[in-house]
Amino acid sequence: MAVDELQAIIERCQILEEADFKGEDFNLFQVAGQKCLEDGYAAQLLEVIQNEKNKVIIKNMGWNLISPLVRCIFMYKQEDDKREHCLKILDQLAQLCNPKELFLGLLEQIEQTSGEQVCQTVTLLLQPLQTVLLKLQNKKAYSVGLSLAMIMNQLTPLPVPYTKQQIQEDKLGLCQCCNAVVDFARPFVNEVVKNMEKSSEYNDMELKEELLKFCMKSLKYPLLTAQLEQLEGVEEHPFRHFAAEIIDILWDIRELIPLVFLHRKGKSPHWENQDFADIEQKNSADSLACLSYLMFVQHFGIDCFPMVFSPSYLLQCNMTHIEVLLKRTEESMLSKGLDLFESCLLRMEDNGLLHQYLEFRDFINVPQDLVKVMTLCPIEHVRKKSLNILQLFIDKFDAEGKYTLFRCLLKTSNHAGVEGYIIKNIKDQIHLSLTKACDNIWFTGHHLISLLDLVLLLPEGAETDLLQNSDRIMASLNLLRYLVIKDCESDNQTGVWTTLAKIEQNFLKPLHVGLNMSKAHYEAEIKNKKENRREVHSSNTVCSVTVSGEKMPAMTTEMQLQVLHSALFTFDLIESVLARVEELIEVKIKALMDEN
Repeated sequence: MAVDELQAIIERCQILEEADFKGEDFNLFQVAGQKCLEDGYAAQLLEVIQNEKNKVIIKNMGWNLISPLVRCIFMYKQEDDKREHCLKILDQLAQLCNPKELFLGLLEQIEQTSGEQVCQTVTLLLQPLQTVLLKLQNKKAYSVGLSLAMIMNQLTPLPVPYTKQQIQEDKLGLCQCCNAVVDFARPFVNEVVKNMEKSSEYNDMELKEELLKFCMKSLKYPLLTAQLEQLEGVEEHPFRHFAAEIIDILWDIRELIPLVFLHRKGKSPHWENQDFADIEQKNSADSLACLSYLMFVQHFGIDCFPMVFSPSYLLQCNMTHIEVLLKRTEESMLSKGLDLFESCLLRMEDNGLLHQYLEFRDFINVPQDLVKVMTLCPIEHVRKKSLNILQLFIDKFDAEGKYTLFRCLLKTSNHAGVEGYIIKNIKDQIHLSLTKACDNIWFTGHHLISLLDLVLLLPEGAETDLLQNSDRIMASLNLLRYLVIKDCESDNQTGVWTTLAKIEQNFLKPLHVGLNMSKAHYEAEIKNKKENRREVHSSNTVCSVTVSGEKMPAMTTEMQLQVLHSALFTFDLIESVLARVEELIEVKIKALMDEN
């Protein structure tokens, strides 16, 4: 019987001195103890462990029971008495075993777990692990850091619950586990706080650095991926609670404000391998971006925040973080970047952001990243929000800032829809300049002429793909029509009449030629399709066509004809606006000549 075998080994070891224990004794004790657990004699094993006479034996050999003990705990159901006995054994081992040996045994068990049992195993072993670490005298900071790193490394591969239903179900137990890890770290945080209060020149930085590393890892995972908005029907959002605890730890160890403002990265190890150094830097950038989101969007720790900084300075501090988030493709991170950008912009007054800020690299890079989100992101509501934020960003700049930003985006966006949107903004700024009493030099006169050189032209002359560039061309024609109507030739505030010959040469004439060529091409294509359709006597024949230089997906001839007719309609629309613009120019010039 397993209990008799264990008792025999115990009686044999009781008469030995601690120094006389041999490897064979350890093995026999482990095998007998494991058999007791597997055969359902946990209660008898508990009695053996609690027996005062066996204290020395358990101190030296008990840690060997951790692995079979964990297996048995998961094997029994929640309400089973045997499970309760196993939990009591685990608690006793934490109290009685050699701390160093048990520490290694617990870490080994956490390291070996995988899949769906990761969170269960970590949550189960956190309390005994904390008990053991509090007993350690030597290398406590190193051991705490090793434990936290091991735990986070095991949790990181797990998917983070994102929807309300996933968070409520918490299928793998990640939400519960994360908050348990914070409780595990709290005594060590309190120890750092106590030591800092004792002395203003707190020199033992090791434990503090390990806690800082843990917070930085937690900001990257799970918080960077997690959905942190308040959820209706969820009383206490587990990730919001976790985020609040991480912010509290950073505040308690006096690292919150330095991280937010000084972009401090902690004592990063020196990596000889550049790839490792790049990964370290990227991880740090992700964590700091998440920290800014927590503070400025979700307002965690905002009560600790010094309210002495201008909105423009806060925007400047956060632009690096916004850039990091907008370069990601995951919805959770993109949304955080957009929310952070929007939050910073809403603090500012319109027209109050000085143009000098565009000298900072981030202020040029971020709107370019925003354009990529607007044009490439497959998620519609994210694209729409990014467009709204781009407009908000434009609105905040002074006149020269808007002017500079428009020039930059026209040169870099490489997207006709975005260019058309910017041209519409230019038109709005010109309108304000012409209707306001104050003179705005940036959207009138020679500055505007320089800007119009970028707007009123075809990128590849008459050979420009008019269909692909239709948004830009229509916006340009509407701007030119507005200028001709609004600005009299005698006033010439915008300078458009001075540069009219150039506009005709670079824009209007090539557009005429391009329209004629494009219409002829598409009309010929339509004719060919119709002839082919008659030849095969079927309108359902699947064939292909190339539009705007790209081969379209396979579709019937009828469907292709609809697309080709739609293209012709676009050309007719451009042609009608072009004709109206030329008519207005002619009328204005004739009127001036008659007047003279």
